[in-house]
Amino acid sequence: MKQRIEVTGAVRENDRMIFQAQPFEESDLAGLAAMGQVLADSDQLSFIYILDHQEEFIYANLPSKIWPELKETLDSSMPAYLAVNGLTIELKDLHDELSALLENIKGNANYGEEMERKAVETFGLED
Repeated sequence: MKQRIEVTGAVRENDRMIFQAQPFEESDLAGLAAMGQVLADSDQLSFIYILDHQEEFIYANLPSKIWPELKETLDSSMPAYLAVNGLTIELKDLHDELSALLENIKGNANYGEEMERKAVETFGLED
């Protein structure tokens, strides 16, 4: 199982959204890099942003409780950042990746009924 950074909240600061994470057990996150890829985790009702760290991947878990802030980020096209263990990393390509994923989730039973319903409801997806 991949290591996960758990995002617990978000704050808008100077026209950017900063997603705040719980402290991560890996003390040295130097070299942590945004991969520009987003996946859906239907079981956890979350989106996963993939980060690269010393030749392994770490997942940044974006649970449904912070989706309203994700929607605000998309709607306003503001840059998104992850704050973890004192580092702040831009989540590059988040807008394009998440928009494409949401378009795929809409009306697609493969993601599960609850994931589809929650995404449509939160992000205002229309058929």
